[in-house]
Amino acid sequence: MSLRLSDLRDCFEGVIPSIIATTSADGVPNVSYLSHVEEVDDHHIALSNQFFGKTARNLRDNPQACVILVDAANGRQARLAVTWLRNEAEGPLFEAMTASLRASSAQVGMADIMRLASVAVFRVDAITAIPHPEGLEAQVQPAPPPRPGLERAADAIMRIAAETETAGIVDAVLDGACGLLDAPAAILFQFDPERQMLVTLASRGYSRTGAGSEIAMGHGIAGAAAALGRPVRVSDMSRLRRFGAAIRDTASPEEESRTIALPGMPEAQSQLAVPIHVKGALYGVLFAESPRRLAFRRDDAAALSMIGNHAAATLLISEIMAHEALAAPPKVGARLPKESFRVVHHTVDDSVFIDNDYVIRGVAGRLLVYLLERYLVEGRAEFSNREIRLAPELRLPDFKDNLETRLLLLRQRLEEKCCPVRLVRMGRGLVGLQMTHRPEIRRAP
Repeated sequence: MSLRLSDLRDCFEGVIPSIIATTSADGVPNVSYLSHVEEVDDHHIALSNQFFGKTARNLRDNPQACVILVDAANGRQARLAVTWLRNEAEGPLFEAMTASLRASSAQVGMADIMRLASVAVFRVDAITAIPHPEGLEAQVQPAPPPRPGLERAADAIMRIAAETETAGIVDAVLDGACGLLDAPAAILFQFDPERQMLVTLASRGYSRTGAGSEIAMGHGIAGAAAALGRPVRVSDMSRLRRFGAAIRDTASPEEESRTIALPGMPEAQSQLAVPIHVKGALYGVLFAESPRRLAFRRDDAAALSMIGNHAAATLLISEIMAHEALAAPPKVGARLPKESFRVVHHTVDDSVFIDNDYVIRGVAGRLLVYLLERYLVEGRAEFSNREIRLAPELRLPDFKDNLETRLLLLRQRLEEKCCPVRLVRMGRGLVGLQMTHRPEIRRAP
């Protein structure tokens, strides 16, 4: 039976390095390992060209070459007779392979070192299965039945569309991501344009939610997807540093005191991150991971993007509806508890500590301090979204600030830290404080 490139797709996952053999003009052979081999179409492949000196010289003299591919799922090998056609240093193919290389090299702290010089495009002239050296067939595991990706994505989108509250939408997104991919864990990151960070809005399947944890643009799989604006998929994490390790390794002592640990799966082997957008701008990243190698395929990235982008649009609509809701007048005259707790607000980054324990920073930190100050000054514990948006000290740019999701994040953090103040929804467009102690607020640099 003749082989096609589509029969070898597990060979293009980068789990087991491929090999290219070339010969010089005078017939001297050379063998090099390849970090990335991509299927372009039914008759062409592309190879990453980073440290390709002798191979590149040989191809200019003799464009005929041989590529060995290994199927990571079962160990089978295939030999491709190929002809070099050209190098590309720009365009969609180059950008896609650059994104893949940057995502994987970022995991080992070499994102700025392992740069892609160009992409070498080859015509595939023949494909031959390499027989087992002892005449034995490789043990082939039966392929799992295909996931009904489109149907599951449609079900998730329908559930998202049926939700009217921010918390329900977020739950539907994470449930939909896990169900679509048969993945045990997922994270929804929201982009904070003020600090140029991805912030964990919510997660599923971890021992702790990690709500409020942050990752910089370009760092890890999620940060790479956000920075590059395209899905990033890794099929074998055993060759890479674990998610978030680079951040923990480089954080200063001062930063450590204001850092929430990212949720993570220590035994993760596969990761998939897709950027999500709304109104042409980055909204965040939807991320999933699995302990299985080769858990996610190319079609999964497209289906996950559909869920994430629909969720971003639905969350924006929810923000607009909350902004336009006719909120009841805030109640005045809340009784202040006698016992107190300490709140320290560091204005340099709007980080907030309660009784010396770090809670949150950024816009969510400003929100918390604003609500507590109004509670002390005006003696009330109910607030409308509309008045919060109009508060000049919060510097919120209308409904585009994603106030509803920031309030959800703040509510989760206060609950997780068992703080003496809790945030509760009082109805659409209304938020309230539940206090067991009276806050004593101090400003610090």
